[in-house]
Amino acid sequence: MAQTNSARRSRIFSGVKPTGHLTLGNYLGAVRRWVQDDQYRADALFCVVDLHALTVEHDPARVRRLTRQAATLLLASGLDPELCTVYVQSQVDAHTRLSYLMECTAADGEMRRMIQYKEKTARERARGGSVRLSLLTYPALMAADILAFGTDEVPVGDDQVQHVELARDLAQRFNQRYGTVFTVPRATRPSVAARVMDLQDPLSKMGKSHAETAGIVYLLDETDVVRKKIMRAVTDSGTDVVYDPVERPGVANLLDVLASCTGDKPGVLAEQFTSYGALKGAVAEAVVELLRPIRARHAELCADTSYVDGVLRAGAERARGLARPRVDAAYAAVGLLPPA
Repeated sequence: MAQTNSARRSRIFSGVKPTGHLTLGNYLGAVRRWVQDDQYRADALFCVVDLHALTVEHDPARVRRLTRQAATLLLASGLDPELCTVYVQSQVDAHTRLSYLMECTAADGEMRRMIQYKEKTARERARGGSVRLSLLTYPALMAADILAFGTDEVPVGDDQVQHVELARDLAQRFNQRYGTVFTVPRATRPSVAARVMDLQDPLSKMGKSHAETAGIVYLLDETDVVRKKIMRAVTDSGTDVVYDPVERPGVANLLDVLASCTGDKPGVLAEQFTSYGALKGAVAEAVVELLRPIRARHAELCADTSYVDGVLRAGAERARGLARPRVDAAYAAVGLLPPA
């Protein structure tokens, strides 16, 4: 189980939503940093935020399957339950208990200004679907996810910074109204490959829930599938390999991916290639080798379901213990009676 010290270390919280299979973008943009850095330097909690998958129409069996797959892939990627806490959101009731208090602290206007709410609402209406209330209110749940644990840092990509800013605002507002209960968190962003772009649409993020999958490399894709997707990646006009994210977004995306795999700088790597084909070949091989041990470890863990169950059970138990005192204090602060 995660280590505890008498002196409180900095606390990190981050999560992944089981709305699709985890992608190369998820790994390079977030998970690898959790594995290589965050779990060592802080008291870190990593959560599969399955409740967030319910804000749109979904297949219950698929959500359940993807939740377990995501947790298994986090472990396969190298998260160590001896160093950090890995658990599933819905198994820790502090998230939903605190979420209502955050809804009572937030204002309708600031919820409606959230960029993802506007984008997802537009998509739902365009396809003739109804917009669930939870799509509007889920940033309150996200704030609860963060604030329940006294989180200091939230590692996020650019598209999630607004949600962390809301959590900061709600923590400060709650503390001013009712007395200091919550730590005010801050967003931290990786310096390289914070946003890996779709190989077929380099102006769009490589998202795990996209309908079109030809430009998305999944962590569990077979080797030949990975190579094929990368070799078919959209590039740009011209033939020279230069790193220019504005004028050459397709090539820049490939160079960013290669840089993340090798540790070199994209601009330096560009000088090593004289053709797009050679660049794609190098990226394909680097990604195949990067994912090979993850896929192998995932297969091992799938054959040992009791281990994964034990990790998630212990993780949920520790998460409940960490969150309960703070959530109880928040309930008392707003005037609610203690549990009977």
